[in-house]
Amino acid sequence: MLKLIQNENMKIYYRIGTWVMVILLLIAVIGMGIFVKTTSDENDNWQVAVQTDIKRLQAQKEKTESFKFMNEEVLKSYDRQIEIKEYRLANNIPPLPADSFWGFINESSNLTSFVTLFTIVIAAGMVASEFSWGTIKLLLIRPVSRSKILLSKYLSTLLFAFSLLAVLFLSSALTGGLLFGFDSVSQPHLTYTDGAVKEVGMLQNMIGIYGLNSVDLVILSTFAFMMSSVFRSSSLAIGLSIFLMFIGPQISNLLRNYEWSKYILFANTNLRQYIDGIPFMEGMTMTFSISVLIGYFVIFVSLSWLAFTKRDVTA
Repeated sequence: MLKLIQNENMKIYYRIGTWVMVILLLIAVIGMGIFVKTTSDENDNWQVAVQTDIKRLQAQKEKTESFKFMNEEVLKSYDRQIEIKEYRLANNIPPLPADSFWGFINESSNLTSFVTLFTIVIAAGMVASEFSWGTIKLLLIRPVSRSKILLSKYLSTLLFAFSLLAVLFLSSALTGGLLFGFDSVSQPHLTYTDGAVKEVGMLQNMIGIYGLNSVDLVILSTFAFMMSSVFRSSSLAIGLSIFLMFIGPQISNLLRNYEWSKYILFANTNLRQYIDGIPFMEGMTMTFSISVLIGYFVIFVSLSWLAFTKRDVTA
């Protein structure tokens, strides 16, 4: 199996396009760093800004309470934000600005969409390219089961995805340190758990953010891989996957008034909604969303396996 994975990795990294993707990601990180550096304003009086935010949140909470059909999760979200800001004032812990070491790493987490996009391109060609290049028969005459061949391709896709994610994190840390210094390295992150505000390590928080952001990465990469295996067309797999990547969340929001919409894939991919936001629908929990995601994952993988192992090959 390790030999198969090594061979698939060689196919990925011997392509010029793969390294173009890595370079584009690095350019995006550096470009974002320069943009933040040149546009950020100094705000020494952060206490006033936090106090203003507290008053604004309290006013919004009172307005929400007056609604006939108010969402309890919205009120809880306001309470969490207010308590965190009050704790920040009481303990003299300033907010994390974008032009700081951890602040920039946090901002760069938005670039996981680039990682997802690039991984979709790789995943879409893992199986389909073997047919378009006419190498599929040479691959299948080896004394190795089709299941192992498919698994090696899928694992290589995930290895590429998380390698690119690691490049994003490390390049963001390096860029953030060089442009903004390391003064905020020891600053804690404030989180609201078990009915109280708690301080946690910023590294732990950032790993959590990048980890939760990678849910889309894994699901969409698996979908593109499935499309590549089922239809043997990389262009179809790339096109449909990118379409769902950008349009899927909007479709989910349009249908959120229907009870069944909570089972839509993109209503569950944003797990950060359970930590620092409002759930897609009242009553939804992280356990529920993870269960739905596992269901979709099993379907995608099963279809990939059936298409690759059961159908006749005609290259």
